[in-house]
Amino acid sequence: MPNRYTEGIQYLAQSANAFWLLTDASVMGKSLSDKSRFITIDFKRYTPVEVETYGYDAVITYTDGNGNTLALQQYHFTDFPLEQIRLFFVDNTLLLPSEY
Repeated sequence: MPNRYTEGIQYLAQSANAFWLLTDASVMGKSLSDKSRFITIDFKRYTPVEVETYGYDAVITYTDGNGNTLALQQYHFTDFPLEQIRLFFVDNTLLLPSEY
């Protein structure tokens, strides 16, 4: 079954030139779907202090929605315009929380 995403995700990817986020979140969501049918995907840009500490610009945390971390992806560089955003991956579909 191919990865799917909603119109809201399509708009986000186009507006923010962030097709990488759509791809990474979908691939990771699919790979983690055997651990949870509902996955939260939280993008967070690190503060300058965190950049110094971790050596990365941003992190995506994947959880089961109940506070259990399933995976982390750190990024050395990002030009994503938002400080943070939450996405959901449910039934092989990437969506915004407002679309759930």
